[in-house]
Amino acid sequence: MGTAPVRPPTVRIPVPGGEVVASRLSTAAASAPTVIALHGITGNGWAWMPVAAALEGRLTMWAPDLRGRAGSREVGPPYGMGAHCDDVIALLDHLGVEKAVLVGHSMGAWVGALVAARHPERVSALLFVDGGLGTAMPSWINPDIFMYAVLGPAISRLTMTFPSASDYLAYWSVHPGLGPSLFGPYGHLIRDYLVRDLVQDGDGWRSSCVVDAVRADGSALLDDHEVLNAPQASVANGIPVTLLWAPRGALNQPMGLYGGAWPPWLPLPKGITAERVADTNHYTVIFDPAAVRLVSHRLLDISGLR
Repeated sequence: MGTAPVRPPTVRIPVPGGEVVASRLSTAAASAPTVIALHGITGNGWAWMPVAAALEGRLTMWAPDLRGRAGSREVGPPYGMGAHCDDVIALLDHLGVEKAVLVGHSMGAWVGALVAARHPERVSALLFVDGGLGTAMPSWINPDIFMYAVLGPAISRLTMTFPSASDYLAYWSVHPGLGPSLFGPYGHLIRDYLVRDLVQDGDGWRSSCVVDAVRADGSALLDDHEVLNAPQASVANGIPVTLLWAPRGALNQPMGLYGGAWPPWLPLPKGITAERVADTNHYTVIFDPAAVRLVSHRLLDISGLR
């Protein structure tokens, strides 16, 4: 617990509604490929620090805090997946990067897919990590009710206030999905990631996530056909797409986002490669040491460096 906090260098990118903050988590030679790493719906860019550490300087990784979160919490509206897509392009332009590999965890995978679908000339490959593939909900299902059923614990956390950062970490330490990772080899990086989410609220601390931003993004994952069809559009644009998926869910329950085994009710779209990441849940798929190695190896693979 006493490890000094990591403070990656950041840039601020002007976008409609404010400035998006992106962190450089890994630095490589100028000739090495650039990776843009996109976080989940209530996360921030520092979620990718364990994977960045495992890259050992072979790729340059930039990870934005998506609008409405952490360093970009004051950006917007507009909110929504289209705004995230535009922000990623603004980041690439700001960095002077013509084409990049995109990797996304959970919601971030759908953001990456939308960027590739709309701007295929800016994306060399896509890596989805437990996200990016889904189907629209039937019209008779209320999107707000369904989203709360899926994201309820995460949304509830956004309204909570904690006396200190230590209390916030204590809250996470007993979380069935993420808690054990706080005491693993990447625990100090995960703690830094969690604390980055905090903003002061009176005498206490709360999550930086803007509820309206989370709601807009969650709704898009349920019924926005452009977003849901973006993976197939990316493949049609000639962009390689790989999915790494966890068998267990965010609360470490046996049924994950894609089931305990690849579910027959969600056929794998043609042209997309899927790989099960054994013994992981929705969080540990980017925090567990074995999973981190696999994600970093696949990033090197699709970047042509292995």
